[in-house]
Amino acid sequence: MLIAAAVLLVLLAFGLPLLVRGEDLPESEPVSPTQHLDDRAAALYENLRDLQGEYLMGKLSDEDYQSTKQDVQRELARVKAEIDAIERGGASEARA
Repeated sequence: MLIAAAVLLVLLAFGLPLLVRGEDLPESEPVSPTQHLDDRAAALYENLRDLQGEYLMGKLSDEDYQSTKQDVQRELARVKAEIDAIERGGASEARA
């Protein structure tokens, strides 16, 4: 009897999800076309903060700090320009 109850519970646990219809599921949030770029920009800002912290602790020379900082800032500017281009393109499509 105990084995039959356990088998029934296992069958129910695996079978019930198969009975859920697609219409019953909640709508998924639309994915932002710039989400990956926003994540990259956030990572670059964090890199700048870490870089400044390492410089203030004396782990980096002035030359290394300035060079790396400029590289990260260039990358950040490129990412921000891509975000702006995508958002402008989406806004112009919405107007049309």
